[in-house]
Amino acid sequence: MPGIGEEFIEYTKYRFLVPSDQMRGKGPPAIELEYDRTKKTLRLPDPEDAQLKPVSLHDAIAGRTSVRSYTATPLSTGELSYLLWCTQGVKRVFGGSVTLRPVPSAGARHAIETYVLVNNVQDLMSGIYRFLAIEHRLLPLNTASGLADRVAEACFNQDFVKSSAATFIWTAVVYRMKWRYGERGYRYIFLDAGHVCQNLYLGAEAVGCGVCAVAAFSDDEMNALLGLDGVKQFVVYIAAVGKKEKSS
Repeated sequence: MPGIGEEFIEYTKYRFLVPSDQMRGKGPPAIELEYDRTKKTLRLPDPEDAQLKPVSLHDAIAGRTSVRSYTATPLSTGELSYLLWCTQGVKRVFGGSVTLRPVPSAGARHAIETYVLVNNVQDLMSGIYRFLAIEHRLLPLNTASGLADRVAEACFNQDFVKSSAATFIWTAVVYRMKWRYGERGYRYIFLDAGHVCQNLYLGAEAVGCGVCAVAAFSDDEMNALLGLDGVKQFVVYIAAVGKKEKSS
């Protein structure tokens, strides 16, 4: 009897797909989740103004490795802004329904939303923020004490999550992808998350940071921390980032 994973691969093959909502003529979902516009958002520095060290693409790829130990040096808001742009920044919006970003996405659907656990970033309170990609701003969600401990516990006590300068938490807004691709869209969500995380690894080299991706986490606990239903939107990937020790 096939397992769930085998069934997922089998029944998301094209021969089992039914017409998607796009094929049926239904309009596309919003390219960004709505939020309470009365809440204060925080302007991020222009990512083009970030102080970057010159790193060739070859060196960034050759030097890519997971780093779990970080210095106490904080990340600047400019550096955080740059890393957010590298991973989910918006380069252009077309007709209010399509975005072009620094990462590829199936059909330019960009179902990924970014949340950030801020631990050690200049001029930002510790807490969880949502990245508003179109506006390139941060929306504070929760600045209560003990959040870093709760996120680390949900990551099965991987303590580098809370010793990082920031930990990126990526979620998937499922219908944004399913609208075009139906059930096969689930495959593309996970592919997209990989593209996003790799850009974080490469972009971090230009700001002297190391990254460690995290796939081992309690889905239910992480979704609950962000107030997600775990069905229409769920946490798909996590990555910690912080300043590396300077090589001698």
